[in-house]
Amino acid sequence: MTTADRFRAAVDNRDLTALDDLFTEDIRFYSPVKFTPFEGKPMVLGLFGVLLRTFKDFRYVGDYTGTAQTSTDGTAAESAVLLFRAGVGDKEIHGIDLLHFDDDGRIKEFTVMVRPQSAVHALGEAVLAGLVADGLAPAPAPSDTVPLTAPRRG
Repeated sequence: MTTADRFRAAVDNRDLTALDDLFTEDIRFYSPVKFTPFEGKPMVLGLFGVLLRTFKDFRYVGDYTGTAQTSTDGTAAESAVLLFRAGVGDKEIHGIDLLHFDDDGRIKEFTVMVRPQSAVHALGEAVLAGLVADGLAPAPAPSDTVPLTAPRRG
């Protein structure tokens, strides 16, 4: 069973212990709603706890394997792309998880891309609320909230 298969099974079973075994200590998680990555196994596992609670009807619908250049050091690494569908609130999300593996087959870098923009916004709000509730992120100050689109004028 490949690491991607084991990852899918862990997500399907909502098994954080199995995910812990699959991640490197210095894993980097690139989110569609944050400019800088989440870094380190404790933070990424906490984020997955929030994600597993946030998504409704999460399911993988396809996969591709090969190699891809990492964001961390620009080297080519064995990789898998997992296509998914899920709900957040009343929004349907289409997305991909891009997993990069280290030489031991553990996940060292994880990138998520989702669409449409309204679902990205709903996901960002739900995940931030979950991170704050779990003590993994400070509550944003009112001035920290920025709309995704500029207000219409005139």
